[in-house]
Amino acid sequence: MFEDSLMESGGKIKTKSKYWMLATAALNLSILAVMILIPLLYPEALPRNAMTALLTAPPPPPPPPPPPPPQQVIKQVKMVSEIDAGLHAPTKIPKDIKMLKEEAAPSPPGVGVAGMGSAGGSAGGVMGGVFGSMGNGPAVIPRAAPKPTGPTRVSSGTMAGSLISRPDPVYPPIAKAAHVQGAVILHAIISKQGTIEHLTLISGPPMLAGAAMDAVQRWRYKPYLLNGDPTEVDTTITVNFTFGGG
Repeated sequence: MFEDSLMESGGKIKTKSKYWMLATAALNLSILAVMILIPLLYPEALPRNAMTALLTAPPPPPPPPPPPPPQQVIKQVKMVSEIDAGLHAPTKIPKDIKMLKEEAAPSPPGVGVAGMGSAGGSAGGVMGGVFGSMGNGPAVIPRAAPKPTGPTRVSSGTMAGSLISRPDPVYPPIAKAAHVQGAVILHAIISKQGTIEHLTLISGPPMLAGAAMDAVQRWRYKPYLLNGDPTEVDTTITVNFTFGGG
């Protein structure tokens, strides 16, 4: 009786567990299928961070570092002077030394020094050509100095040395009685012949002016020469009156 109960219960347990396993497997497969199909049918259901991580390509690797610059090689250049390259001590002294004579360069034609050639030779021709070329230019005509249009201004001391005749003035008695004395200065124009042409009073006592002008009108001078020609003179004349004499 106990065995029957065990055998019946064992067959019943096995039969139920088989169906249970099949139902469980079908449920798991349906859940797995739903989890696979949902992302494919509805991609917006997935989180954005996960989509960005799946769709974004990985960044490219960084470029390799640039190669180091090549080191400059400084080459030492030995400078050889042309003088050093051409002048060296001879390695062997020759027995026979030849003397080289350089011929003087011929002088260019038409060049010479005056007095070094024969008469009428190249020197004379060169000198003649030089002075001949100088004579080809326009002749310079010396111009005479223009003659003065008016009297020439001359100092009183210079004209005093040219006096020929100089009568003394007469001291006026009224001026002598009044004890008037002094210097009378006159402005004079002397002609080309040496005579007084024009005479005016510049300064001096009025009592003595008339006597001074009367005396100077009779004075005579040598003709004043300017560039070899006699000319009129503009000058001043001073007549002194003192009690000792005019």
